[in-house]
Amino acid sequence: PGAAHLTDAQVAELGRELDAIRDDVLARRGTSDAAYIRRVIRWQRRLELGGRALLLNARHPAAFVAGTAMLTVAKIVENMEIGHNVLHGQWDWMRDPDIHSTTWEWDFVTPSRAWQNTHNDLHHRWTNVVGKDRDVGYNVLRMDESEPWQPRHLLNPVINAGLAPIFEWGIALYDLELDRVQSGEKSREELMTDLRSVGVKAARQFAKDYVATPAVAEVLTGSGKATLAGTLLANGLRNIWAHSVIFCGHFPEGAETFSEEMVDGETRGDWYVRQMIGSANISGSKLMHFMTGNLSHQVEHHLFPDLPSSRYAEVAPQVREICARYGLPYTTGPLLRQVGSAWKKVFRLALP
Repeated sequence: PGAAHLTDAQVAELGRELDAIRDDVLARRGTSDAAYIRRVIRWQRRLELGGRALLLNARHPAAFVAGTAMLTVAKIVENMEIGHNVLHGQWDWMRDPDIHSTTWEWDFVTPSRAWQNTHNDLHHRWTNVVGKDRDVGYNVLRMDESEPWQPRHLLNPVINAGLAPIFEWGIALYDLELDRVQSGEKSREELMTDLRSVGVKAARQFAKDYVATPAVAEVLTGSGKATLAGTLLANGLRNIWAHSVIFCGHFPEGAETFSEEMVDGETRGDWYVRQMIGSANISGSKLMHFMTGNLSHQVEHHLFPDLPSSRYAEVAPQVREICARYGLPYTTGPLLRQVGSAWKKVFRLALP
């Protein structure tokens, strides 16, 4: 592994340096951060409202294109920069009941509580630990050489391509943890509770996007079918974008995986090291960082998942300097290169 050269003392010192970075941001966090997230939420909701309003007249090409584009961007921002980060508790310190990890329900099929379990509690704790982090392949893809090859893995690229446009539904299924039910780790009673929760959320999403909006459009302008098509397209494009960004987080070349034995007796410093060398960033403009929900700063996000996402660009140079000083890799690259690298792994591991 990329950290094998570090002594225990160096790992401990590295941990103290990263703790100091986090403490510094927490000490300075305040009104400007609160104003930022409130501004983003306000802008996102106006954009969504405008997009849906235009789609009410979607039989006109200009309204269809503009409305679909606005709704797509609004859904991306809600999921990536707002929802995902709110659910991490990044804004809980504001004590605003409307912007809190315990109350926020995002515009995604999987319920917030289910996502917090599989993502916050499991993935962030066991990042890239094969056998512990279920995000390594999501139980359907072979994404690590240590997993024995089976003929079904030939479908790796097909499954991944099919998953992208329906990503939110795939995540909802994944969050049910059917593999844990099969192994006996999760009871059928727990599964039924989760199924009811997913059913309620899916019905709400379906009614909002595919029934209510098209029905109103049909009554007002006769644009029901075009409105339905625009909403389907917006959700599909949002799903493809989210899938691409998320796959860039831990699958590009340079991001390492770990065995359970390697993390046995792990210290806080060791955990920090694993987050750094097991994650991959995306380089780009401020707009690109915003549209990824600052998951382009995946390394920083995994080090400090509860810091405001808008602060990741600020701490990134310090994290990169620490990596260089301790001889650790800092994996990053442009979006297309990182997406291509992740897909290369999908194809490569489809074969024995």
